Amino acid sequence: MKRYEKARLATSAMLAMAFVFPVRAEEELRNWGNDPFFQVSRAVANCPQPLGPLLTQQEWQREEHYRAERGNSCYIQGTCRLSSGYRYDSEINEAVKRRLTHIADQTQWESKSTLWLMLQRRIIYVQGCVTADFDRQAFVKQLAETADVVTVIDQMAVLGPPDAIRYPLAPPAKSPAAAAKP
Repeated sequence: MKRYEKARLATSAMLAMAFVFPVRAEEELRNWGNDPFFQVSRAVANCPQPLGPLLTQQEWQREEHYRAERGNSCYIQGTCRLSSGYRYDSEINEAVKRRLTHIADQTQWESKSTLWLMLQRRIIYVQGCVTADFDRQAFVKQLAETADVVTVIDQMAVLGPPDAIRYPLAPPAKSPAAAAKP
């Protein structure tokens, strides 16, 4: 099995767990690993915001060892110049923003999508909604050409049939009245 297929299987398993074990409202969600996660477009209305890299403290504690192991494995195998795959994320963050500017005319991503990008261990997760005529394959291919990126995981959806949202959702924002209740 290719390592990209393993990464996709691991991602699918994590996503399945996120849907099966929803976060309780009283648990604080944080980006414990400081993974880059940002919105790049807002053209498709009513697109639900992804959960992104937010985890509860308990989820983070379960994930820490596995994350360290995954991050260091590329260095041990000799496929990374840095000591962890996660150390690339800040460089990729800057490079992908430049890349998006460069590919805007070719892919029309700004006018045909509401997208968030999450970067983890040299992998770009593209989450959000696109119009039916958006060329997802071309967009993913262009993003994959960003320096040091191993793969791009397409979790984009067209709202309504035939696609369903394929990423964990952020919890609804608390209203000021609900936040004030003891």
